[in-house]
Amino acid sequence: MIWKEDVECLDPAGLKAVQSEHLKKLIPYIYHHCPVYKQKLDVAGVAPDSIRSIDDIKRLPFTTKEDMRDNYPYGLFSAPQEQIHEIHVSSGTTGNPTLVGYTKDDLALWGDVMARVLCCAGAEPGDTIQIAYGYGLFTGGLGFHYGALTMGLRIIPTSSGQTARQLKIMQDFKPRIIGCTPSYALYMAEEAKDMGIDPRQGNWKIGVFGAEPWSESMRHEIEEAWNMLATDVYGLSEIIGPGVAQECAHKDGLHTFSDVFFPEIVDPTTGEEVREGADGELVITTLTKQGIPLIRYRTRDIVSINHQKCRCGRTSPRISKIKGRTDDMIVVRGINVFPSQIEHVLVGIEGTQPHYQIVVDRKARKLDEVEVLVEVEQKFFSDEIKHLNEIRDKIRKEIEAVLSIGVKVTLVEPKTIERSMGKSKRIVDKRTL
Repeated sequence: MIWKEDVECLDPAGLKAVQSEHLKKLIPYIYHHCPVYKQKLDVAGVAPDSIRSIDDIKRLPFTTKEDMRDNYPYGLFSAPQEQIHEIHVSSGTTGNPTLVGYTKDDLALWGDVMARVLCCAGAEPGDTIQIAYGYGLFTGGLGFHYGALTMGLRIIPTSSGQTARQLKIMQDFKPRIIGCTPSYALYMAEEAKDMGIDPRQGNWKIGVFGAEPWSESMRHEIEEAWNMLATDVYGLSEIIGPGVAQECAHKDGLHTFSDVFFPEIVDPTTGEEVREGADGELVITTLTKQGIPLIRYRTRDIVSINHQKCRCGRTSPRISKIKGRTDDMIVVRGINVFPSQIEHVLVGIEGTQPHYQIVVDRKARKLDEVEVLVEVEQKFFSDEIKHLNEIRDKIRKEIEAVLSIGVKVTLVEPKTIERSMGKSKRIVDKRTL
């Protein structure tokens, strides 16, 4: 079964026609209903009726998270307040949060694209799903909930946390599908073992994991631990929440629902489109949203894109797993460092755990110092100190080869690094920059 085969399997010309028709309606809508966008388009010299094709999208200005925060709370809304049926807020580390609102039609769209997500992952009507994403102002839980309702799944809305209860529900109610962050999936596997439960004998057969970047190596860890298919879902609250793109069973890129979310990949510095297959920043235009449609929103996520037809039959463009973020990236001694680079090294070394933390500090005005805390299997702490030092030196050399900077590696026992039921805190930056 392919959810919405009529749009997910369109030929390029058909998809372009759909996108162009949506964009032609969107630009006059935001121009006449959102003063912020009217000003941005006027400054860019773009008349709303001059946008005739999706090819014209490059003439439009970018939208950034700063635009949303600077116009908090309702400045970027295009629909009047009385038409907004639901509001979500994404917290930030500084400044105003980002606020998103949904009209009745937006909520229907959210349910629709999330149903497409679940179907793409392998769900079928009548399946049971355990939703262990947080409910509330965070978009994860409710996004999955609306999609499951639309698709006709049986829902167990556990939300996040209460791990022992999550595992009991898995055993008692036997849901086939689990939705949560990938780090929480690994955390639950650890807790299951401590409770005497064999995760590989569990009932979950399909995992839909997102809300944080994760590598192919981490996928392997999850699939091995749970004996399940681990798929990646992509979304962000500014665009709609989860539901922008999803992997199929072939795990060869995330199918972007580009009939409603138009993707571009641009150079983060110049803003110019990069060549097919090259890494760049993902930019998304919401083609059909009403409450707070965004044009050319800079996600800060680094991905590549593939427009070739997938083996599953879908023709929608596929983005890669997130390879980093331009704003989560840290610069150490002039070198760009992404946590995923270090994770890739660690999972390739026998005996390491998929849990780590990067601590960056600058003491007494000296050069930046990087310490990588790495969990290793308990048995190594029972071996000779020489063996432990050999593992530490191996990790250090491989990380330095990848990053081209010196690092200090500290090996710690399992479960030493704080676990999270949401997004893992991979970087601790102590510098006063």
